[in-house]
Amino acid sequence: MHRYAEALLAHLAAKGTAPPAAPSYRDVPGYWLPPALEALVAILAGDDPLEPLSRAAGRDQQQTALFLCLALAVSGQGSRIHASWLGTAFGELSLDRPVSHGQRSLWLAAARGAYGPAGKIFVLRKLDALAVQEHADPQQWVQALVPGEPSVVVPPSLADFPEMAEIPELARPAVAAARLARLRGRCAEITSARQSEHDSAPLDNSPATPAAAWAEDEPLAVLRTLIGQGGPAGPMASLSTYLLDDLRPGADPHLAAIALHVAAPILRGVAEELEADSRLEPPPRSRSRCSATASTCAPRAPTRPRSPPPRNRSSRRA
Repeated sequence: MHRYAEALLAHLAAKGTAPPAAPSYRDVPGYWLPPALEALVAILAGDDPLEPLSRAAGRDQQQTALFLCLALAVSGQGSRIHASWLGTAFGELSLDRPVSHGQRSLWLAAARGAYGPAGKIFVLRKLDALAVQEHADPQQWVQALVPGEPSVVVPPSLADFPEMAEIPELARPAVAAARLARLRGRCAEITSARQSEHDSAPLDNSPATPAAAWAEDEPLAVLRTLIGQGGPAGPMASLSTYLLDDLRPGADPHLAAIALHVAAPILRGVAEELEADSRLEPPPRSRSRCSATASTCAPRAPTRPRSPPPRNRSSRRA
């Protein structure tokens, strides 16, 4: 049975269809995988999977739903899943518990369009229900989105006097404007990448990458674990950790788009504060300091040499 399951997954990942040979293995009482394999083969063949599906779900409903959702996603046939399977397979997310590898793999598959628009909406609703913004540190999210920042920002108006940009009252609006520009630029990068990408991205193993090199949250890796062919599961991460990682430069653009949706209320507040700071006028004391600094730094006009005083005519006559 496990050999057939492995062959089935390899065939699905390569061609999107079940192997031509019919499954020849015995049922294992109480084990969900044998009837789940029968149900998957029936679905791929266009037959009625109700009988084996009922047996598999009766033994382990969540594992059966997860197996079918991921197997159909890998084969490029995610549209064949039943509406209820995704909810059963995904379970509930929590800010207090790590995200399981199965949840993350479904999240990834849905983000890449394996289940169509409905799959993306499903994941977004799951994330929205947690109200992540109420428990977030805004600066942590900004640092994930646009890591690092210059120590001193010299605006064009101070190009001739860059040392004045270190005056705190002048630095604040300049730094705020620079941060706001970087924040908007990164958000535009994510949204433009989302628009330019196709609605779906392959989840199969078309490059023929060895299984040992698969990331453990990839659907194929989770499927191998479900059929007993994977190694021990690695550590799981928290929901916030995944979202912050998805926002960082270089992250999967599909995952970044979902993370940006979650982060939008957090970033909106930060952007409003930066917008207000960028419009601040320096107080009068700072303006006087600027004038003094500018006059000190400005080059002085060359002075003309004084001409000698005219000699008195009376002294000439003498």
